[in-house]
Amino acid sequence: MISTDFDVIVVGTGPAGVSAAYPLVEAGLKVLLIDGGKTAEPALPSGSYLTNRREDPMQWKWMVGHDYHALKNLNSVSPKLRVPTHAHVFEGFVSATQITTDNFVAVGSLARGGLSNAWGCGVARLSAAELEAFPFPPKSLDVGYEATARRMGISGATDDALSGYFGLDAWADPPIPLDGLNTRLIEKYQRIRLRAGRADVLLGRSRVAALSRDRGERKACNLSGNCMWGCERQSLYSATTDLKKLRQFENLTYRSGFVVNAVSRSEDQCAVNGSGAKGAETLTSTKLILAAGTLATTRLALAALSLYDPVPLQSSPTAAFMLWLPAALGTARVDAFGLGQLSFTLPLKDDMTGFGSLFSTNGIPIAEFSRYMPFAKRFGIDILSTLMSSCLVGNVFLPGKMSTTMLAHNADGRLAISGSYRGDMPEVIAEAERKLRTFFWGLGAVMLPKSFKLSAPGSDIHYAATLPMQARPQRGQTSAFGELYGLKGIYIADGASLPSVSEKSHTLTIMANAMRIGSHVAQSFKTPQGPE
Repeated sequence: MISTDFDVIVVGTGPAGVSAAYPLVEAGLKVLLIDGGKTAEPALPSGSYLTNRREDPMQWKWMVGHDYHALKNLNSVSPKLRVPTHAHVFEGFVSATQITTDNFVAVGSLARGGLSNAWGCGVARLSAAELEAFPFPPKSLDVGYEATARRMGISGATDDALSGYFGLDAWADPPIPLDGLNTRLIEKYQRIRLRAGRADVLLGRSRVAALSRDRGERKACNLSGNCMWGCERQSLYSATTDLKKLRQFENLTYRSGFVVNAVSRSEDQCAVNGSGAKGAETLTSTKLILAAGTLATTRLALAALSLYDPVPLQSSPTAAFMLWLPAALGTARVDAFGLGQLSFTLPLKDDMTGFGSLFSTNGIPIAEFSRYMPFAKRFGIDILSTLMSSCLVGNVFLPGKMSTTMLAHNADGRLAISGSYRGDMPEVIAEAERKLRTFFWGLGAVMLPKSFKLSAPGSDIHYAATLPMQARPQRGQTSAFGELYGLKGIYIADGASLPSVSEKSHTLTIMANAMRIGSHVAQSFKTPQGPE
C-alpha cells in the first residue's frame, strides 16, 4: 500500500463539501478539507435596512464598495453579483476554472463556504416520483434529508397547500412573519380556496434555511431587511457554520486558500495538484471527494478522464416578474424578511410543474427594478418610488429538462459552455406568464406590463447532471454512490452527480446526497468495497 497524506481529501467547503465531511470525521478518518479561501472584507450592515438608507453616512461601503464594486458590475445578471459584501464569493472563479461561455451565465465560488454565502436559502425535499431517475431507493436519502435539515435550521412549517410539496415540516420551525403585502395575498388565497376547492396554482409559505428561533450563536431573523447584503445575525444558513464545527475535530485538517488545478488517480492513491501560500503542491489521499461546485468539479473530473466530448449540463430556467397591489398603494415601506416569504406551484404542459417565490422589495434599491420597467430609467425610478411599497417581486423556475446546455473540457484546459433552452421554451414560458398573471389578478395583484422576463441560461445557478449517477455508469458518469467511472476512489458529491434537476430548490438534495456518499466512503474503510 502506498503511503498517503490523508485518508480522504474533500475539495470544497460549500454545502456539499461540509455534508460529505461530517460522516468521514465522525468515523475517525484523517480528512483534509480544501477551499479557495476567499473571505469577506466589508463589514456587514447592522440594524434596519430602511433606517440605514436614510441615516447611515457610511452606507456607501456596503452599497457601492471601496473599489466601486457595484458600479463595476452594473451589467451583471443578478443583483447579488453587484453586492460589495458578496464580492469575495464570486471573485476569481471564472478565471481559475478557465471558463468560456456562449449564451450562458457561469457562476461559482472559491470562497470559504462557497455559494452558500449568497444564496436564496430555498429548500425542498424531492418526492419519490422526482427521485425516480436516481439509481437508488428514494428512502436512501431520508437520513440525509433529516440530518441536514435539522443541522441547517429551516423555517416555514405550517399546514398549507405546499406542505406536501416541500416535505420538510417535520423538521422545520414555524415561519418567519410575513410582511403586509404577502399577508394580503395569502389571506385572500385561503378565502378563495375554501370557496372554490383545489386550485391549479397552489400558494403557501416558503420553506427556507433561515432561523425563526435562536440557535446557539445564530440568532432568529429580526426582519431587518438586510438579507441581500449579508446577515450579521447569521440567521441565514451558510456552510461556514458547519465548517466552524468541523474544524473542532482533531482528525480534520483545513487548508484555506488552496486552489485545485488537477486531480488524478494512480495505483492506490489519489492526488490533488494545486497552489496556495506555499506555491505549487501535490497532496495525496486514499480517496478523494470533489465538491467544488458543479462547474469546477466537472472540469477537474473531465480533465482527469481526458474526456473531451461535450456533455449535457442541466439547470433550471428561471423568469422574474413584478406584482403591484393597488389596494396597498401608499402603504409605508417597512423592514421585512428579504428572501422568499410565499411560494407557489403551477401546472404546465407535458406534466411539468413550475415553482416560484415572492419577495419583499424593501431590502433592494429601486435602481435594481427600474431596469425592467417599460420606461426610460429616469421615469422608471420616479414611478417606482411611488409604487414600490405596494409591490412584490417574484420568480419562477422550470425543470432542468427545459435546458439543452452543453459543456466541454477542451484540450487547452478550458471549460467551454454553450447555453440554450428547449425549442418549446417560448410556449412554456408564455403559459407560465399567462397562468400567473390570471392567478394573481384574482388575488388583487397586477403583474406589471412587460415585467415578466426569462433569464439567460445559467442565471438560475442550479447547475447539475454533468456527471450523473447511473445504475450502470459509463465513461463520464458516476456510480450510485458517486464514484467516477474509470477513476476508482474519486467521488463526485455536488450537483454534478445528480441525474436530473427539478424546478425545486436543489441545495438540500445535494447536501443529503453528499452525506450519503460521505457515509459510504467512510464505511468502505471498514469493509473493503468491490467495483461499484
